[in-house]
This record gives sequence, C-alpha cells and structure tokens, in this order.
Amino acid sequence: MHLKTFHALTASAIDVVRTEQAGLKALEEALQDCSGLGSAFTDAVTLISGLTGRLVVSGIGKSGHIARKIQATLSSTGTPALFVHPAEASHGDLGMIRPGDAVLAFSNSGETTELGDIAAHTRSNNLPLLAVTSQPDSTLACAADIALIMPAMKEACPMGLAPTTSTTIQLAFGDALAVALLQKRGFTASDFSSYHPGGRLGMRLRTVRDLMRTGDMMPLGHPDTSMRDIIMEMTRKALGCIGITDENETLVGLITDGDLRRALDLDLAVTQAKDVMNTTPLTISPDIFVSEAVSLMNTRSRPVTSLFVLDDHKKPLGVVHMHDLLKAGGR
Repeated sequence: MHLKTFHALTASAIDVVRTEQAGLKALEEALQDCSGLGSAFTDAVTLISGLTGRLVVSGIGKSGHIARKIQATLSSTGTPALFVHPAEASHGDLGMIRPGDAVLAFSNSGETTELGDIAAHTRSNNLPLLAVTSQPDSTLACAADIALIMPAMKEACPMGLAPTTSTTIQLAFGDALAVALLQKRGFTASDFSSYHPGGRLGMRLRTVRDLMRTGDMMPLGHPDTSMRDIIMEMTRKALGCIGITDENETLVGLITDGDLRRALDLDLAVTQAKDVMNTTPLTISPDIFVSEAVSLMNTRSRPVTSLFVLDDHKKPLGVVHMHDLLKAGGR
C-alpha cells in the first residue's frame, strides 16, 4: 500500500477513535453529576433491581442493535431481561410485556415513532418506562419515569449522520448499568458459570470438582509403603505423582517423578515413602475454577502438572492433571 494512502486511512480511523473517546469522556463526567445523569442512573439501578418481573429492552435501527446487546448482557449477569422489537410490539408482541415488568427504551433522538405503542402500553398498564436518549425535551424523555440523558456529542461519521459516537455512548452506558446491577445483586463468578455452561467460557468456569479423578483413579500410598510399590502405583495411575496418606486418610505427603529421580541413589529395596515424600505439597480445594487451578500450577518457580484436591479435613477427594484442565479450556 502506498504510504500516502496508509496515512490517510489511519488518520481517518484515529479521528473516529478520538471522537468516540471524547463521547465516552463526556459520559463519564455526566455520570458524576449527582443532580443529572448520575442521579437518574442510581434511580434506574434501584428500580430495576427491585422488579418482580423482567426488564423489557427496546429500540429500533442502530439503537435497536445496541438494545439487543444490552439485553443479552443483562440476562447473562443476573437481570431477567428480554428484547421486544417496537414494530413487532405493535402487532401483538405487546402481550410479552407483563405486570411487574419495566421498559428500557433506547432512542438517540427520543422521537422514534415506532416506540410510541410501547410507551403508551406502559402508561395504560402503570409500568415504569426508562428512556435512554440524548434529547431531554424529546417525546420519549418527557414520557419516561426515569430519563437517562446521554451527552449529545458529534458523530464520528464525517457527515454527522451515521450513528457512531451516540451508539458507542449507549453501549458503554448499557454495560455500566448491567455491571452496577450485577454488583448490587451480589452476582458471583459461580452464578455467571451457571448462565454460561457452553463454549470455552463455560468450560473455563467449570470447577476442579468437575474434572478431578477420584476413587481408584487416584494414586495413593502410605508412609511405610516401599518405594518399589510406590513406583508400581505411580506407573499404573500415570499421573506423575502419588499422594501419601496416614491411618486417618489425611494427606501427609506427595511424591512426584522429580522426587523419584532425586532418590535414585537410595536403595529402593529398603527405602519407604516417608523417606522421599514432600511433606508440604501444593493442594487445592474442589471449588476452585479451572482457570484458577491452571494459574496456580504455572505461577510456582517449578510448575506442577498434578494437584491433589482436599476436603476441609485434608483428606483427598481427587487429583487433577494439567492436561485435563487445558482440555477444558483453562488457558
């Protein structure tokens, strides 16, 4: 590509990014206004978190695309939400909006005629209406119980026509709303996992309990077990380690392949597990996420490939191997 063309195109891209950054900065400042958007935002969070029904999100055009994304984010983070298309609402989908619900409508101009029937439906059924718009005197803002007024900023489009900066602001605001609701509800990573069981994200949010090898698959021995028997057990289970338990079935040590190599000078006929084992092995609890377990294995000066999983009484529940965790997407 010619250098002049390169600079022209990248200059245009950089101008777009800077314009949208200015919009996000204006949104940040508006949220700090305790008598303006900041106050309306806290009112919205309080109202939505107290709903007995769902948050119905709506919008058309580019605002509609943003509304769909925000609805998906809300639903996946603990706020029951659904998207209703304004045009379809006028042809029967108003029946999806039920007592106990509230409506969150996105319209940059606040004059989107397609939202009229939804707004009227909220009035006639005494349902809260929240409006996300940049025009405080618009029809939608005036009809709303809570008007969430976005900063009116220059669009990044050189003609000032294509929704660009305005939709970036809407998207960031919607994300802020979803996260604030998440925090208010005390939504946890475990809750998030239950909402995302599929794909790599779902796999990463699985716990060690889901993947550990249990029962006869665990390599186990006792402190007075001969090293020859220890080696046979390690070979059978093929995990590169063996847990050593006492008479109470409590884990008191661990022997790894590395420990075996360091014990080659010993007489294995008389050497026992207690002579070789590491008495302070790294272990984990069963409810640690797969991603956390992988991180734990890799952050030590000598990375480990297997970890014993213990209960509250330090008794082995299972053992996890790095390969099993990586297969589950724990990168």
